Amino acid sequence: MRPLATTTVVALVFTLLALAARAQSYDPPPTYYSTATGTGATLKQQLNNIIDGHVMVSYDNARFALQVTDEDPGDPNRLILVYNRVSLNTSNINPGGPIPGWNGTSWNREHTWPDSRLGSNGAPRSDLFNLRPSDNGVNGDRASTDFGGAFGQTFGEKTDGGTVWFPGDADAGMIARQQFYMDVRYDGADAGTIDLQLVNGNPADSSTTLGNLSRMIEWHYAAPPDSFERRRNQIIYDDYQGNRNPFIDRPEYAWSIFVNQANDSGLTLQGGVAGVNDGTTLNLDLGRVIVGGGVPAAQTVTLNKTGANGTYYQVTAAGLATSSVTGRYNAFTTGATGSKAINVGLATTTATAGLRSGAVTIDNLDVTTGGGSDRGANDDPDVVNVSLSVLSHANPSFSGVSDVNSLAYDFGTVTMGASAPMFSFDIFNLPTTAGFTAGLDLDSFMAAGDASTFVTTLSPFTGSATLPAGGGNDFTATFDTAAVGAFAATYTLAFSDENLSGATSLGTMTLTLSGTVEAPMFVENADFDADGDVDGGDFLTWQRGLGTASATPSDGNANHDQTVDADDLAIWSGQFGQPPGPPLQAVPEPAGRWLALMALVLVMAAARPSFSSSPPRVTING
Repeated sequence: MRPLATTTVVALVFTLLALAARAQSYDPPPTYYSTATGTGATLKQQLNNIIDGHVMVSYDNARFALQVTDEDPGDPNRLILVYNRVSLNTSNINPGGPIPGWNGTSWNREHTWPDSRLGSNGAPRSDLFNLRPSDNGVNGDRASTDFGGAFGQTFGEKTDGGTVWFPGDADAGMIARQQFYMDVRYDGADAGTIDLQLVNGNPADSSTTLGNLSRMIEWHYAAPPDSFERRRNQIIYDDYQGNRNPFIDRPEYAWSIFVNQANDSGLTLQGGVAGVNDGTTLNLDLGRVIVGGGVPAAQTVTLNKTGANGTYYQVTAAGLATSSVTGRYNAFTTGATGSKAINVGLATTTATAGLRSGAVTIDNLDVTTGGGSDRGANDDPDVVNVSLSVLSHANPSFSGVSDVNSLAYDFGTVTMGASAPMFSFDIFNLPTTAGFTAGLDLDSFMAAGDASTFVTTLSPFTGSATLPAGGGNDFTATFDTAAVGAFAATYTLAFSDENLSGATSLGTMTLTLSGTVEAPMFVENADFDADGDVDGGDFLTWQRGLGTASATPSDGNANHDQTVDADDLAIWSGQFGQPPGPPLQAVPEPAGRWLALMALVLVMAAARPSFSSSPPRVTING
């Protein structure tokens, strides 16, 4: 082929610069694979119809194109080499020459499907999906050796049922998908091409086949497409060939085309509940926080795979849900069951009260249907429903219908010694946001004033005793009547939200109790012997009790002042000859009272019994 003209070189250089600056979208057009609806050989032919007829880039021009497709994502002046993954600085390679970045010795073009097994036509030989930039020495070491070797080792020549070449973990999945592409793209239908076929084992002497397919299937599931590979796929499609590698865009096609139609993989969520169609659902409650509190951290859920076959699965987050695993480039490896940890949370704020929610859906992408119920394409999606309740602050009140923060109660005036009167009151937690209000804690209370005169059942409530929104707690207060006087006490109650993130102090409410205790209103009563009348017998009682302290009515105390004295005798004289109770006539003035008293004393003295056996006689002198 003749050398490129100078104008062509300049155009390619400008293309390189433009590509380096342009942001890439790596997804295929929405309808690109719309006709790929079958399985097995049918699917393979459908994909061939989609990707064949591509624009052929010459083998010479691949020296320019590979500097774009395999550019180091971290440095546009460098090139990632296949197998050893060296980042080669190309800015100082032939900078003024006809092909900047290329001198024929620093790197060369590696045919991942060996050139010796491609036939003579230029299309497969220069296909960018087959070519990779490589170190010359490494390229020579690989030669035309079949691929093989277990995943999990360094690149190089290995023994795996024969001598094989392992591309290294970083390239193994990509290498496998490049060979899947070559097998599907080149079926011998294009003029001058041969039918390329991947086979199991190591057909080293074959001119049309390449091994080892079973190892490539393992690599395909062990190392899903990364951003480097997807970017490369997009650039080849957008700027060079106009076709794509289906096994990068839709890695789930590989099992159906290259293995069988009975993939046995089944996905379930640990702890999830199977639904009608056997997809599992897990409800993940992140709990409750109060407005302004922190959003809880994501929680880990476990996705399990039954069956030994590998599979790809897609994770889609909807609503406010977040997932540490997203997209369709997630896989379980072949050869064993497995599990994956996925962190599921919410991307939200707590600025307002209400429910925050979302869902994470996990879908087994395998397209085969022969694996049985809930296997492969028969495996229904699994869903994690994640939620968080954001609560408004609690609102304490003495009323259940309005916001009342102070309460005063007066027991009134009660008689000393009377039964203690009782007052009932409630503390409510008024809902501030329907269904989303925090619980209320009474953290403490302090009493000031005559607190010893009042007894309440007030006690803090927190923790498990937190008062829910719309609830109320009953309390009582009683008034002690043991002492005379006017009494008052004030109780200051301190509240806060229940113990959740975002909880704050809610201030205080006050309860004021008051009451007056008065001395009892006693009736003057001189019926000291309680026989129903006031007579001489009552006088004798008074006489015996005269001067007694802490006296009672039975001691001769008529006015309840606890002392037997002349005042009690005056009451007796006022009630003499009458029924007990309030006097029915005016009490004499002190002088007259004493004259009457002396007369009565003389009468009572004369009435004292003699010591003779004859009855006593009372003589009243004129």
